[in-house]
Amino acid sequence: MLTEHRKPVCLSLVSTDVPVLSVVDAAATLSQKDRDRFHLLLTAPSNKSSEEAIASDPALSPEATRYREGAIAPTSPRTWWLEISPHRVIMTMQGNAQLNYRHIWKQGISGSSRYWLPTESSPPNKPITLRNFTNILVLDGHPLPRNLRVEYELWAEKVQLGHYILNLEIQH
Repeated sequence: MLTEHRKPVCLSLVSTDVPVLSVVDAAATLSQKDRDRFHLLLTAPSNKSSEEAIASDPALSPEATRYREGAIAPTSPRTWWLEISPHRVIMTMQGNAQLNYRHIWKQGISGSSRYWLPTESSPPNKPITLRNFTNILVLDGHPLPRNLRVEYELWAEKVQLGHYILNLEIQH
């Protein structure tokens, strides 16, 4: 049972205790794999306005401008692939020249979060592996999902790196 739908979505990530906020509004392809399993493919739109604003700021040196352009406006598009069910979410981001990652969340269970940095800053294909603990995983909507909310903690061994809320709104 494979059905695909093109839907406008809003994907946001916010931290409740460290300064992290990211929001992406775009069209996505939602594929229904079976009754309660979905795949969502989302490509972030180009961030030209941020790049132009940084480049035109006379207070920034060329070195800072190059650094910030890479951090804010990657040279390749960011593509997210989410595997969604009421019990587990896997989110993979790839295609960004600066960072790739994969998170696996399950309600009430420690999962993994892996980050791949650019090859010049770490051994090739060797991820940084962290642990996450999912406090809340809620998938609303029937027959197609309308909202996904994942609240989790991120850990590096015994050091907590913050509380995060991932929210995905799918418009119908």
